[in-house]
Amino acid sequence: MGRLALASYQPGRTYVVGGFEPQSRWQASAFLAAGSSSFSDFLAMAAPELLPGPHGSGPGPVTAAGNGTAGTSAQELPHGTTIVAAVCDGGVVMAGDRRATAGNMISQRDIEKVFRSDEYSCVGIAGVAGIGLEVVRLFQVELEHYEKLEGRSLSLEGKANRLAGLVRGNLGAAMQGLVAVPLLAGFDEETGRGRIFSYDVAGGRYEEQRFFSIGSGSVFARGALKKLYRDSMPVQDVVLACMQALYDAADDDSATGGPDLSRRIYPVVATVTEGGFERLSDDESGRYAQAVVTDRMNTPDGPSAPMEQIKP
Repeated sequence: MGRLALASYQPGRTYVVGGFEPQSRWQASAFLAAGSSSFSDFLAMAAPELLPGPHGSGPGPVTAAGNGTAGTSAQELPHGTTIVAAVCDGGVVMAGDRRATAGNMISQRDIEKVFRSDEYSCVGIAGVAGIGLEVVRLFQVELEHYEKLEGRSLSLEGKANRLAGLVRGNLGAAMQGLVAVPLLAGFDEETGRGRIFSYDVAGGRYEEQRFFSIGSGSVFARGALKKLYRDSMPVQDVVLACMQALYDAADDDSATGGPDLSRRIYPVVATVTEGGFERLSDDESGRYAQAVVTDRMNTPDGPSAPMEQIKP
């Protein structure tokens, strides 16, 4: 009930929550009901219009210009592009470029698409940026809500399942072109290793092995990682491999942005290990980016993968 004690609640009376919105907007039964560890379930009872997908406001009707609202096509909305993740020795690394595009235009050069979801996991987004950011914010609150009510954090498997439900809730919008899919990575406290989960627009959840990439430049980034990645690589080597993969994606995909040295805009890089989530500072990310760019001045196509001797 916000700042009001439950004992003082009187049906039919209008209350103010947080000093902004009338209590009549919220369902009192949701506050008085037995608590649920799912924040999205609570919203479905208290304020379903705040949820993405069919329960929320959702996209507008299809127009002559395409999908979306007010005559704006889905292609004209800002889109995030390439995210890569790779398992390292003792954890996982996730990195994302900073470019957002709207059709053939660059709509933003410094958007962030990799986020901390909780102490031992991170999430990246690709697709319609507005939808993706909404799903990420709801996922962050979902995990915090669960931890506060249950007194412990969800397992990594549980986090992956909760995120699948949120993605599934956006299916109606995705069918109209407002597609946004996440990539989840984290440190599994039960097994002591890093794990990666990808999703489809219907909320299908898939565990990926070793490394994975999503977004328009994913095919090029994944191809680069196939040649550069080795099992049990230390964190620093995996960060460098991910930076090389993003550079290759930007080299072949116009929607993916490479390191912008003049503006000091570098990919967002995060690591999740036994010590928890850590986002590399701009200076640290810049040093990796500068090393990659310097190397590409001599070898534009990047480092060559060592050929293993195959005996007939």
